[in-house]
Amino acid sequence: MLMDDMRRMIETAIPFVQRSGLRVLEMRPGYVKLRMPFEGNQNHVGTMYAGALFTLAEIPGGALCYCTFDPRRYFPLAKEMTIRYTKRVTTDAVIEVALSGQEIERIQRDLDTHGKADFTVEADINDAAGEAVASIRGLYQIRVVGS
Repeated sequence: MLMDDMRRMIETAIPFVQRSGLRVLEMRPGYVKLRMPFEGNQNHVGTMYAGALFTLAEIPGGALCYCTFDPRRYFPLAKEMTIRYTKRVTTDAVIEVALSGQEIERIQRDLDTHGKADFTVEADINDAAGEAVASIRGLYQIRVVGS
């Protein structure tokens, strides 16, 4: 699958994500950077809706799976997600996540041996000024298609 096709899939495959306007800013094996627009995602007090921030926190684990491992062979699942909101958000929000080469190799070994592999993503969500507005920790599992 080409990166442009993966980008389009990440932005549109889940109708809720498509409606939110989430965009892939950068994506390559082991690295994903996403943006959630403020416009259209405000809550009742004029800040970004917590659910929009949670969506921005949850999507990168799956995106990492698709751009790092063969999407015809593997699919991701979210197993657990923790988010700590630390500042009200009144701008677009951005998250960057990465897997080290060593972690990618470990995941691939587990996939080859067990047909599944867990991995953890920890990151900050930042506002347009680059200030952290939330911290996240996500536990994901990659599985072999058909399992």
